[in-house]
Amino acid sequence: MTDTQPAATPRKLHLGSPFRAALVQMRAGKSVAANVEAAAALIREAAAAGATYIQTPEMTGTMEENRQALFAVLHEEETDPALKAFRDLAAELKVHLHIGSLAIRASEHRAANRAFLLGPDGAIEARYDKIHMFDVDLPNGDVYRESEAYRPGELAVVADLPEIRLGFTICYDLRFPALFRALAEAGAGMIAVPAAFTQSTGEAHWHILLRARAIETGTYVLAAAQGGTHENGRKTFGHSLIIDPWGTILAEAGTEPGFIVAEIDPAKVKAVRSRIPSLENGRRFELVIPADESRLHLVPPGDAA
Repeated sequence: MTDTQPAATPRKLHLGSPFRAALVQMRAGKSVAANVEAAAALIREAAAAGATYIQTPEMTGTMEENRQALFAVLHEEETDPALKAFRDLAAELKVHLHIGSLAIRASEHRAANRAFLLGPDGAIEARYDKIHMFDVDLPNGDVYRESEAYRPGELAVVADLPEIRLGFTICYDLRFPALFRALAEAGAGMIAVPAAFTQSTGEAHWHILLRARAIETGTYVLAAAQGGTHENGRKTFGHSLIIDPWGTILAEAGTEPGFIVAEIDPAKVKAVRSRIPSLENGRRFELVIPADESRLHLVPPGDAA
């Protein structure tokens, strides 16, 4: 490693005209059909308000947490009724519809927590499987083991909307800033964080983490959320947020189902990154640690090509 080694250069931004984006906030229950109906009604309202990109929360299809009951309603992607309904709706409304996530059967014993970007013709333009599993024991006694039913994804994903490049994350991914920086360095000017944040962690960290990710990457951050007390008793935080690249909140929901809309101006991404070019100023580095220790994301000494 030398002082003359260049920093990594982020990919060129894909920037178009301003457009309207909407976030649908839900309080999903166990019934897939009822959730699809509720989401579809709000998606129609958002499209009528002029939104051409519409995002729904994590677990749009069902908030079923009982593993046996969940697998009883799981489908593979090709036969999933919720996905078909949303594909038809995207084609009808001629919008980019981003389904924050559906539970999709990935194998006999595991599901995928999978997001879909649906084009104005109803085609699947991108899919993303949540990478980081929410396996935590909260101070209030709540215990979550997402990995018991879901397998983690392994691929970070970006996709191009007509106006801007979109990076994909889901909920707990929010706590892993390396993923957000990688998406931004891959040219994303907008990053999605559809979520079902718990009430307690949302009160503590939701706003500050989302604003931090926007500021760190110089991207728009759009986070559609679940909110309120659900049929299964789980409490989610709500407060869907649209945040600009400077960290300013452009639109915020409360805790009730509904939708929010804001104008996304891709040129602002370039302006903010020109003001503070932290992506361009990033440098590769080595971390000096005891030889018997290892850290995720680090290449052990001697293993580098």
